[in-house]
Amino acid sequence: MNGNPTHRRLSIPRISQSAAEEPVLAIFNNRTPQHIATVRNSVVCFVHGNDRDRARAQRHPHARGSRNSLHARGLLAMAAQSKILPERTVKSIISELTTLYLKHRTAISRTVYLTLFMSLINRIRSAINEQKAASLRPGQSRKHGGTAATDDPNQRRKKVELNREFFKSLFRLLKIIIPGWKSTEVRLLISHSFFLVVRTLLSLYVADLDGKLVSNLVRGKGKDFLIGIVWWMMVAVPATFTNSMLSYHQCRLALQYRSRLTNYIHDKYLSNMTFYGISALDDRIKNADQLITVDVTKFSNSLAELYSNLAKPILDMSIYNYSLSRSVGGEGLFFMSLLVQLSASVMRMLTPPFGKYVAEEARLEGEFRFQHSRLIDYSEEVALYAGHEAEKDTLDKGYFTLIKHVNYILRRRFYHGIMEDYVLKYVWGALGLILCSVPVFVKIPGAPAASTMGDRTQNFVTNRRMLLSSSDAFGRVMFSYKEVMELAGYTSRVASLLDVMDDIQAGKFEKELVSSANTDENAAMLRGRGKVVESEDIEFIDVPIISPNGDVLVKALSFSLKPGDHLLVVGPNGCGKSSLFRILGGLWPVYGGTVRKPPFSDIFYIPQRPYLSRGSLRQQVIYPDSVRHMRAKGVTDAHLFDILKVLDLESLVASYPDGWDAEAEWRETLSGGLQQRIAMARLYYHKPKYAILDECTSSVTLETEKVMYETAKSLGITLMTFDGHGKFVFTKLDAKKRLELEDEKDELDLQLRQIPEIERRIEELTA
Repeated sequence: MNGNPTHRRLSIPRISQSAAEEPVLAIFNNRTPQHIATVRNSVVCFVHGNDRDRARAQRHPHARGSRNSLHARGLLAMAAQSKILPERTVKSIISELTTLYLKHRTAISRTVYLTLFMSLINRIRSAINEQKAASLRPGQSRKHGGTAATDDPNQRRKKVELNREFFKSLFRLLKIIIPGWKSTEVRLLISHSFFLVVRTLLSLYVADLDGKLVSNLVRGKGKDFLIGIVWWMMVAVPATFTNSMLSYHQCRLALQYRSRLTNYIHDKYLSNMTFYGISALDDRIKNADQLITVDVTKFSNSLAELYSNLAKPILDMSIYNYSLSRSVGGEGLFFMSLLVQLSASVMRMLTPPFGKYVAEEARLEGEFRFQHSRLIDYSEEVALYAGHEAEKDTLDKGYFTLIKHVNYILRRRFYHGIMEDYVLKYVWGALGLILCSVPVFVKIPGAPAASTMGDRTQNFVTNRRMLLSSSDAFGRVMFSYKEVMELAGYTSRVASLLDVMDDIQAGKFEKELVSSANTDENAAMLRGRGKVVESEDIEFIDVPIISPNGDVLVKALSFSLKPGDHLLVVGPNGCGKSSLFRILGGLWPVYGGTVRKPPFSDIFYIPQRPYLSRGSLRQQVIYPDSVRHMRAKGVTDAHLFDILKVLDLESLVASYPDGWDAEAEWRETLSGGLQQRIAMARLYYHKPKYAILDECTSSVTLETEKVMYETAKSLGITLMTFDGHGKFVFTKLDAKKRLELEDEKDELDLQLRQIPEIERRIEELTA
């Protein structure tokens, strides 16, 4: 032993006999041969040591065995603690957790889903609170009880967002377009919903059929594969019919929505002079024609599309996710949904405000269209001024402003589309492939076992088809966010039109005021309201004459007019002559005093430029009555012909082959004098108690004017007219006296024109 000490005595069997080593060997008995070999090699390396350890062992032979045994036991304990015990603990913990999870899987799943649902509710609540706080921020408030001034028109534009105001406006419009449960719209919605459910069920069946087809193809079952193809073709028949019915119902819904809303707006717009109030008394609506014709159509189409684009994806997501949870497990679906929701939240934060952009684009489109309409209306004046270059600059500026905004929207859509496509198609696609592969590698409790390659292929294809359909549905829901924002833009514009019409019918206006309206006295007048009393006579008692922009023309006007007392108002332009008649006609509000006047049907107004409607020659005379109303009054074409004889217009009927039924663009066909005589014939047809004549004889001769006045007086019509010359005076209207005044005025005008010649002659004589 002194010459060549052996180390074989320190072997594993000898060590295992010690009582102190039994716990360690008990661990060895439960380990694999690889673990035991690892520990044995460590012990041998320790026993061999280096030369200095051997020398120490020879000098102390008795201590060597105990020390070696002690070191061996320590090494084994360290190895067991560092390698063996942790592995056993982790595996046992995982095994126990798995067993515990499977035992309480139902309760845990319900808790997870409940937590997800509560977090979703909390998120919606937070969003509502944020929108509510934003809506309470100080902004431009509506002025009530009179004409209001605003400094910046842009401040009156409502910010388009999904807040309480949007849902309130949308609910108001829904009550208009869906008036009741028995309406046509409800029946269309029910039928549309039925076909949406049928389409989802057919898609679910096709997904299962896809899996069977691929499974039969992998297994090499040609007969079953061909049978599946036949079933595929048979399912295509109801599927194509269902798709066509969905498109049909969507178009019908859009048409019904538009019809309901257009009829409602027409009833309000053409009642109580609302159309005049929007164009002349209020500044909030600049393009009512575009709102009624274009924005109502876009709102109806957007609402009909949104129902289909939201109801179908939501139904698909519910059914497909339920089927997927049974196949791949609810846990995987939950975590995938969590990741999808996280990415969707990021996308939503990065999504530009497309609703605001759409509303601004519609406004710019309306401005551009209005500029063209304005050029058409004043084409003659522009041509006489040779203002085509100035008008071209205005039109180009409006168009380039519109195009600049459209290009900005296109750029935002481009970058948003890149982000959206990457997340929806690739990120979510990768997550879907991982989810579909779960049943192949993991046994899902409660799911049928897939023992063969064909079964695994069938499950994978079916799950992937359902996942793709569910992802497509979720993607459509995400895309519908932009559609919702666009709907919010259209809803805001249509609702603003309804709000303005309500305000105008209630006597509330917003108009940019002139500087004189800011004085204390004038401001007090603007806040006031007078009384309008129905009476047989016309009487003004301390009534101020105030224009819509706040300009006070007359602070207090008082006069009375009884039937048969004809009135002539003479005054220069801008003194308030037409304003008086606009108050009588109910066009302008009464800011103070008392106005006594007969009902509106007893007052007839004839402007200097008569309005000629589209229709036949007969309709020009009886406007605004229809032919049916004319027949109900007992008036025939012979009576109308007698009226035209008085005004020397009988040849007008004979000049057209169709006679009274002839149709033309009368404003362009008839001269100014003929138009004024047609307007006077219209007065004779209606025979009101009072007639307001706003320089309606400026294009006829004095003899014809005399005939017009005398005929009207003989029909019992009380005339109120004015002349735009001289000072502001009230006097009784007498045709003979008016002709004498006209002759005197012409003589004075001639003398005034001779003044320069007389002055020149005086200078020559005094030179």
